[in-house]
Amino acid sequence: MRTIIPLTIMPSSSPAADAPLLKALPPLALYVHFPWCLRKCPYCDFNSHEAKHGPADIPHEAYLAALIGDLESTLPQVWGRRLSSVFIGGGTPSLMPARTLDALLAAIRARLPLLPDAEITLEANPGAVEAGQFAAFRDAGINRISLGIQSFDDRHLAALGRIHSAGEARRAIDEALRHFDNVNLDIMYALPQQTLEEARRDIETAAACGTPHLSAYHLTLEPNTPFHHAPPPLPDDDLAADMQEMIEAVLAGRGFQHYETSAFAQPGQRCAHNINYWTFGDYLGIGAGAHGKISCADSISRETRRRHPREYLDAAARGDFLQTRQPVGRTELPFEFMMNALRLNDGVALGLFEERTGLTLASIGEALLQAQRRGLLEVGKERLAPTAQGRCFLNDLLEVFLEG
Repeated sequence: MRTIIPLTIMPSSSPAADAPLLKALPPLALYVHFPWCLRKCPYCDFNSHEAKHGPADIPHEAYLAALIGDLESTLPQVWGRRLSSVFIGGGTPSLMPARTLDALLAAIRARLPLLPDAEITLEANPGAVEAGQFAAFRDAGINRISLGIQSFDDRHLAALGRIHSAGEARRAIDEALRHFDNVNLDIMYALPQQTLEEARRDIETAAACGTPHLSAYHLTLEPNTPFHHAPPPLPDDDLAADMQEMIEAVLAGRGFQHYETSAFAQPGQRCAHNINYWTFGDYLGIGAGAHGKISCADSISRETRRRHPREYLDAAARGDFLQTRQPVGRTELPFEFMMNALRLNDGVALGLFEERTGLTLASIGEALLQAQRRGLLEVGKERLAPTAQGRCFLNDLLEVFLEG
């Protein structure tokens, strides 16, 4: 049952001109981007570039030096703050030699203190990591592995352009679980010519592997990808919706909590780094094309780094890593906050909006009421959260705050 918005946050016509400053800075995370992979998948729109002749094509030492220089250039913005998590993504960062990864983490620790329980994640792909590297990654300080499995069906893996087989995926999972308690599997559904039963087999296989976290992503045709230019035959919307409902039911039966749009975790195993994103925390982004969000007492800014690896490496010699830095204006903050927070199925504490944006709830009262009237949002005395309908029509829900 939807609750009525409390009287203490009745609407005002627009955000207050004298919006309060941030009373406290949010948690700080670090994202490190590694832009190379062995093969660019036809659906991928991430900043990744093929190392056509294998890892020998990748300038590991030069890139490490650039990452360290990039991190040092950001330090004046975050003096005195500690990192709650580190996420090394790509691309395929498991192509990085273990000694390079060890040097990177040592450089990070020497420049920014990590919380004692900081989550440190490395993305890895089956077929692009040797079994022995998992032990070396663990010894370097990695405590969470995220494996890009996508499917356990060789036909679908081939259609997706993946370089690993179903057998290699299973072996990589077994090896990862030998060395890490915290392992995530990425699975995709609504694949070219995929049936409901094939999607069921994939998610049941993934759930039976024993990892505490699963991410299930609907395949989408992103602009500027081969799949967008030449679309493969995909399941229709009704079948894709059936797949999504089936995945949620299967994983719920296995004890997984569906806590975010695409994320499922056993109790106590939610991804801390991603939770920081969804709760509008801060994060430094270093590496080619990386994005960041940094709060100060009186401002919030978003940053991007130079995108192409060669451009990024060339800029390192000048210490000129930044591509853009853009303040987030008061009128943009409600949408920016909700775009993240409303991905969480349980929503967020009501006070988090003011804590992370410096705006009052009264400044978005009209939008909150409109979203409630449309059955898209629940607002209680302590939390706000998308309804089941709001989760299904998240874009419609977010548009309310864009318009407001």
